[in-house]
Amino acid sequence: MRRPSLLEDTITRRLAITVTLAAGVTLLVLQLFFTFGGQWAKPDIQETGLLGLVGTVIRMVEVAPPSDRPHLIEAANTNEVHFAWYDKDNHVSHLLETGHYREAEVGQSWHFLQPYLRHYPSKIVVFQEDNPISQESGLPYDHHRFRDAYFVGVRFGDGSWILCIALERVWGLYSVQRLSLQGLMLALWVIAVSMIASRQMSRPIEHLAKGVKQLGLQPRTTHIDEKGPREISLVAQTINGMQAQIQRFIEHRTTMLAAISHDLRTPLTRIRLRGEFIQCSQQQAALFRDVDEMQAMIDGALSFFRDDASGEESIMFDLPGLLQTIAYDYCDQGHTVEYQGPGKASYVGRLYALKRVFTNLVENAIKYATPPTIDLEIQPNGDFLVFIRDTGPGIPEDSLPRVFDPYFRLDKSRNRQTGGVGLGLTSAQTIIRSNGGDITMTNRPEGGLEVCVHLPRI
Repeated sequence: MRRPSLLEDTITRRLAITVTLAAGVTLLVLQLFFTFGGQWAKPDIQETGLLGLVGTVIRMVEVAPPSDRPHLIEAANTNEVHFAWYDKDNHVSHLLETGHYREAEVGQSWHFLQPYLRHYPSKIVVFQEDNPISQESGLPYDHHRFRDAYFVGVRFGDGSWILCIALERVWGLYSVQRLSLQGLMLALWVIAVSMIASRQMSRPIEHLAKGVKQLGLQPRTTHIDEKGPREISLVAQTINGMQAQIQRFIEHRTTMLAAISHDLRTPLTRIRLRGEFIQCSQQQAALFRDVDEMQAMIDGALSFFRDDASGEESIMFDLPGLLQTIAYDYCDQGHTVEYQGPGKASYVGRLYALKRVFTNLVENAIKYATPPTIDLEIQPNGDFLVFIRDTGPGIPEDSLPRVFDPYFRLDKSRNRQTGGVGLGLTSAQTIIRSNGGDITMTNRPEGGLEVCVHLPRI
């Protein structure tokens, strides 16, 4: 077997291209995220160095004499962070002492500052622009200019306060939030890539499965397209070759059996001619009955083989119209056959073959039971169910599995009075299955026989 080239369409090549594109798109998405992600794309607060600056200033101011603290505060101010110190009698200190804060934010801020402070302060407060304290006069920032400021206040042992103000948020999501977001994005991206890759792999297989299904419905006319990856194309080629061999075998078998059945007519004709010279009328009548029975068997076999070898194309037709036509034909003959179901519904199949099937089923009901009702139901998935119900004696339960066997008859008689040789139901089953459906028989609880013909929508 030759090795596939790199340019040939194969499953391996498709998978490699999908993974490569996925990696490239991932890098592009990450670049776009860091370029346009705004606050989300900023570094973690622990990576900005802001916490180290705040912790250092707090420690220096705490140990400095009260007279030196304003000078230290002034020297510590930067373009990003402003500091202010208030003694315990200042009104700002009173506001910081009596204000309302979110416990979660306070605990989180202590978690970040703990590595940079020697001990837990006597009190720590955290708030943002939505807190009324941020609007007080005397705070070392312009609240009209900096609307996203963050505040951290620490109370010293002597009751004074130091207020640290981050004028703008220079950090992004916290580590837990960042990990959660990254995990979510990764999960979504893995799902998206998996769906794309699986679709690339499953689409040719679905196409192949659809072709095989059509091949089962119309084996004489359907050819599977040999498209898609090399591996799928090889499977399609193998199936087409196998189908061609099977079709040739069936054609040879059908031709041989039809020829045998046809050739049997000649000796039967000679037997009938010789029977004319028999003097005994009883023996002559018995011989003619046997000849007629054999002739009926041959005619039935030829009809069956013609149906089997038929190349009738599937067309779209009105299935309710066909069933109503059959019912009207038997009504014209004096048999009350009723149709119940929709007035119009399109179906694609072998029109004349299906007409022979339903005619045979209705005729069997009239001949062996009572004139039946024909009911048509359309399933939610578009399939058709045709029920032919009579009120006759039904069929013994042990015989139901065998009614579709060739030459099987319940009355064991093959004569012209009952008609047929036991190939009608076999032919009907073959035709229905060639349309992708099936046919079943069951005894009705209230009496009679129910024949169900399932025709899938193609």
